Amino acid sequence: MTTIALIMAAGSGTRTGLDFPKQYLEMSGETVLRRTVRGFLDADGIDHVLVVINPRDEDLYKEAVAGLDLLPFAPGGDTRQDSVRNGLEALAPLAPDQVLIHDAARPFFTPDLINRCLAALKDHTAVLPAQPMVDTLKSVDGDRITGTVDRDSVVAAQTPQCFRYGPIMEAHERFRGRPVTDDIALAELAGIPVQWIAGEAGNTKITTREDVKIITSQELTDIRTGLGFDVHAFADDRDMWLGGVQIPYERGLKGHSDADVALHAITDAILGAIGEGDIGTHFPPSDDQWKGASSDRFLAHAASLVTERGGRIANIDLTIMCEAPKIGPHREAMRQRIGEIVGLDPSRVSVKGTTTEKLGFTGRREGIAAQAITTVRLPE
Repeated sequence: MTTIALIMAAGSGTRTGLDFPKQYLEMSGETVLRRTVRGFLDADGIDHVLVVINPRDEDLYKEAVAGLDLLPFAPGGDTRQDSVRNGLEALAPLAPDQVLIHDAARPFFTPDLINRCLAALKDHTAVLPAQPMVDTLKSVDGDRITGTVDRDSVVAAQTPQCFRYGPIMEAHERFRGRPVTDDIALAELAGIPVQWIAGEAGNTKITTREDVKIITSQELTDIRTGLGFDVHAFADDRDMWLGGVQIPYERGLKGHSDADVALHAITDAILGAIGEGDIGTHFPPSDDQWKGASSDRFLAHAASLVTERGGRIANIDLTIMCEAPKIGPHREAMRQRIGEIVGLDPSRVSVKGTTTEKLGFTGRREGIAAQAITTVRLPE
């Protein structure tokens, strides 16, 4: 008995708000697609795995599944139904007995679900994992409620949808061009009896922008906090840069780079959160290549180290300490610029200005100090 998993990965996933297909989203150091494929490769009873992709995504696909033992991919079609049929046709030379058709964007299934699907498929031509409804369901007409649906009579369909290969291949050929929502609907049209089994609450599909936010937050459970502090003296004949923004002021700050004390403090906070030393480790002042360099390069580098680890910056809290210049008029511009540099929504960036009540070097207007705290989320 030959059983093949057919992974559907040809969609564009536009509802996620991503600028690339959601199946290539990285979570915990691997893409959604790779996690899904590995789940089937590691499952008992699955002989082969074939992925259906958009040919335009071939480079993304090859990178995502590098090193995995897969059948050659099949090209997707104009609709999901076309894509499934293309995949089924690609399997024909192997003459499989059974096929499990699964959405690439459902990476959280367990081996137990696959085992139960295969067990049910021994006695049935088509098997659907599904979840009973918990919420009360209402029928509507426009913006009006028209009735209550018996929730005991409906279930929420999941994948993998499992079939004997011959009948589902025949159904796809017979109803070619007939629009349906899933492969079970085609089985219904063809008169194939469908057995449903309990699905899994965790077997969710990544569909919307909110799904992406929730899932990536759940995956990044190693929460780190970093503290950064920096000081620069005032200098004549230099432009004043603070928080990535040029500030109109009669003096600038003394330093090997542009001396943006605010960005330096944030950079050190991020590096501290991930245990990567300090700004001088990565950009030593003894190296002439950094003379006069824009400090946004330092901050962008620190942020990229977080991304390389599969993590993200959750927030930045910056305090700038000086008698002058005034920070308030430039606060929003700084928030926007810092967010741009690290790829963070400005709502997650706080910029505060304070004085030291004319005490110390800042009170004597000899320079500016800055302190930053940042929270970073990393995969375990």
